[in-house]
Amino acid sequence: MLKRRQKQRAIDSDTDKMAEQTKRNLRAIVSDISEGFITVNPIYLKPFDENDLKSLCKAIERKQTEIRTEPFPYDDVYLIRKRNIRLQRLYTALMVIKNFAREKKFRISY
Repeated sequence: MLKRRQKQRAIDSDTDKMAEQTKRNLRAIVSDISEGFITVNPIYLKPFDENDLKSLCKAIERKQTEIRTEPFPYDDVYLIRKRNIRLQRLYTALMVIKNFAREKKFRISY
């Protein structure tokens, strides 16, 4: 019984550390999401609370705006594809966050 409690405390402290790390590096997290290094899913979002999810949504929206304001590469198919995939990843992440928040009954308006 004691070992179970110690394991659970270790897991809880790890998730707390991860949540603390994510608070400081939202811009880096969003960049990693757009590049495909991080996949946003309910398991990834579990340690986030309501305010963290709101700030993550705002950071994603800022990154989308940043990508859209870059000059459009009309003549390079590869760059067009890369740009669209980045935007698609960010949009998908927003939809996953929105549905996760709805399940947890968080109010996220963006």
